[in-house]
Amino acid sequence: MTKRATSRRKFLQTSGLATGAMIVSRRLPLLGGGLDLREPESAADYTLHIKAAPIEIAPKRFVSTVIYNGQFPGPLLRFREGQPVIVDLSNDTDTPEQLHWHGQFVSTDVDGAAEEGTPFIPAHGMRRLTFTPKPAGLRFYHTHNRAGADLAAGQYSGQVGPVYIEPKENPGRYDREVFLTMKEFEPSFSQGGDMAQDFLSPRGVVKELHDSGEAAMKASLAKGMPHGFEVGYAAFTINGRMLGHGAPIRVKAGERVLFHILNGSATEIRSLALPGHVFEVVALDGNPVPNPVKVPVLWFGTAERISAIVEMKHPGVWVLGDTAGDDRRHGMGIVVEYAGQAGKPVWMAPPAFRWDYTRFAKPGAAAAAPDETFEMLIAKDNAAEEGFNRWTINGTAFPMSSGVQPAAFPLRHGKRYRIHLRNASDDIHPIHLHRHSFELTKLAGKSTAGISKDVVMLGGYQEAEIDFIADNPGLTLFHCHQQLHMDFGFMTLFDYV
Repeated sequence: MTKRATSRRKFLQTSGLATGAMIVSRRLPLLGGGLDLREPESAADYTLHIKAAPIEIAPKRFVSTVIYNGQFPGPLLRFREGQPVIVDLSNDTDTPEQLHWHGQFVSTDVDGAAEEGTPFIPAHGMRRLTFTPKPAGLRFYHTHNRAGADLAAGQYSGQVGPVYIEPKENPGRYDREVFLTMKEFEPSFSQGGDMAQDFLSPRGVVKELHDSGEAAMKASLAKGMPHGFEVGYAAFTINGRMLGHGAPIRVKAGERVLFHILNGSATEIRSLALPGHVFEVVALDGNPVPNPVKVPVLWFGTAERISAIVEMKHPGVWVLGDTAGDDRRHGMGIVVEYAGQAGKPVWMAPPAFRWDYTRFAKPGAAAAAPDETFEMLIAKDNAAEEGFNRWTINGTAFPMSSGVQPAAFPLRHGKRYRIHLRNASDDIHPIHLHRHSFELTKLAGKSTAGISKDVVMLGGYQEAEIDFIADNPGLTLFHCHQQLHMDFGFMTLFDYV
């Protein structure tokens, strides 16, 4: 770990489960429990209430935040692919809100982003949405408000909930499902310190990008500017409970458990390992991978999801936790307990391992040629916005105002577009495209094909290429899912009819 990475980890340490692991039978009926509340022309399938409430993340340790339906994470919503649903959104707060259906192919008036023109859910008001859930797999919902310097707003709050869209055909090679949401609480600002990037592969950086970014930072510091603000946390949870303070995940030897895991963080990259076990990754961001592979560690950028099967064949009482010791000791973990086993939960560090998306790609395949390629150069203006870093795409920062802005990239319906991303900063960026999935076609110089996602981590001073089909017309937001980056300029818009 770099010196700067160590300093940030130290900060995370010193800046110091209301709901347990959600375990659901794979034959669970539609609408989570089989209760269809719909009445002709009136009742909704689901109602979500946005309201402030305390959550108990450990005994007598409460966090006051904004949550859905009085719980964290928000209730698991189970839809069926292609079957229309009605959802009522009630906002019991004093602030207009947005609820974004992350990873779903919906229209702009439903998507939940003001930048696309989605109407707000008014303070103490409501909106009714009717839409057809797709595609199948693990999605989620969350606020899309910009927070700026307010650490109680946006994704710093507890407004996160999982969605699982049942596929039309579900063969199921597992015995049951476990849904986990990782989330930090009690945020505070610091200056300086970066996350380690040595977990990513391929590792190569582009010299031109490196030299440009380092020169810009050196010039800024020479002018007496401090490092831009970062966010650290004092409490770390899985399903809203700190390690050791929630119900364990109880398993039986021989079971095949499908874990659906969401990184619900506003800003942080997360990892997970389970001593003595491996994860067979079957889907990334809800989309099946062409090449399921067993790995010892999972890595998640903000908003990334992984579905992985674990064969329970190492009896004991274990800690499923983050590989970062400080974060795990401050709560980022959950106990896995085999039937008939007892004792203190055990943690063991996993073997050295690098996260490489391309290992899950279709072997020997090549991506289709695009109809057009867009160039995007990402850069950081250190501490340029009252101490916060300003982020630019091709030299332009997205305006801080909440109104709809003109699209920077016009598209044509049905065409295949390639985005060539060049990162002239040392930060990792979890890049997110709304209302579409994209195919990862090149990463740090390595070509690949067949991996479909809606978020991908772009390494510091690295390049990547992603392709998407313009098949869901309207304004389409493209941004870094790190709240600080999104709020301070790292967004742009596509548009087509």
